[in-house]
Amino acid sequence: MIKLQFTYTVAFLFSFILSCNGTQNTTAQTASTAKTRNQDTRNFRDDMRDFVVKISEYSKAINSDFAIIPQNGIELVTDTGYASGQPMTTYLSAIDANGQENLHYGYHGDNKRTPKRSGDYMNGLLKVSQQAGNSIFVIDYCDSDKKIADAHAQSYTKNFIPFVATERNLTVIPKTTPGLNKMNTDDVEGLNAAKNFLFFLNYENFDTKSNLINTIAKTDYDVVFIDLFFNDGTPFTSNEINSLKTKENGAKRLVCCYMSIGEAEDYRFYWKKQWNKNKPSWLDAENKNWPGNYKVKYWDTNWQNIILGRENAYLDKILKASFDGVYLDIIDAFEYFEAN
Repeated sequence: MIKLQFTYTVAFLFSFILSCNGTQNTTAQTASTAKTRNQDTRNFRDDMRDFVVKISEYSKAINSDFAIIPQNGIELVTDTGYASGQPMTTYLSAIDANGQENLHYGYHGDNKRTPKRSGDYMNGLLKVSQQAGNSIFVIDYCDSDKKIADAHAQSYTKNFIPFVATERNLTVIPKTTPGLNKMNTDDVEGLNAAKNFLFFLNYENFDTKSNLINTIAKTDYDVVFIDLFFNDGTPFTSNEINSLKTKENGAKRLVCCYMSIGEAEDYRFYWKKQWNKNKPSWLDAENKNWPGNYKVKYWDTNWQNIILGRENAYLDKILKASFDGVYLDIIDAFEYFEAN
């Protein structure tokens, strides 16, 4: 489930105030992003970068074309967390795109324009990633025709790929509209060929899996981001995912899977009932805005083993289901640990 971040940590605010929109330093960083850490002095940003790199290396060893797309946490693309910092090339090379919520609308609530200072800050860092060869997928939240058109236009001006959700719970599949969406009749074999995308995670309006699949299949979106599991908890099969890889116009598209790596969700297959009373050491506080979602010490081996590296691990299920990539959420979990 997508999280709306209304505030920054104190550390982030401080770095933001000091930042400027000057010329970006794109000199490649050749040193490893990993640093020597111990229990008392962790670099939570490096920890998240390392985790994403691990996910990338593991996935691409199985499928070299598998796409890695972190959402939010764009601060990780440089060493300082602002655009004039040194690009973190190991991290930038491990990912294929960035997803960014609320770039133009939604930062302080749906239908509200994102403040210019916040938008400029995110844009600067997104451009660092774009200049490293990564695609940029933008999700804005607004529902008036004028704001929807404006959000699309602003993203396309920056060569970003837009999606506008008319409600935060992502229960609606908007139709692609020529003139609003850039349309594509060519096969989309990589994220860099995409001109539009669908971000759809909440299936509550669909009573059967086949109905959902048929509805998505009748769209012309270049990339589709969906959840692995239907309402009843059953995962999509490889055959079902492959059936979604052809657009209504006959061209090929990519289908990628949502996965949270910065929070554990008590409705997922991996959740154990005993954790409700006796939390494992890597499980942290419940998210006040999203009951049933818990911060995790994402650097902990026990949590990472749930995510990847064994037959029933989350990422392994996604790979087995023939998805073309993974959309990683709660990348910005480092803000919680920096503040606490």
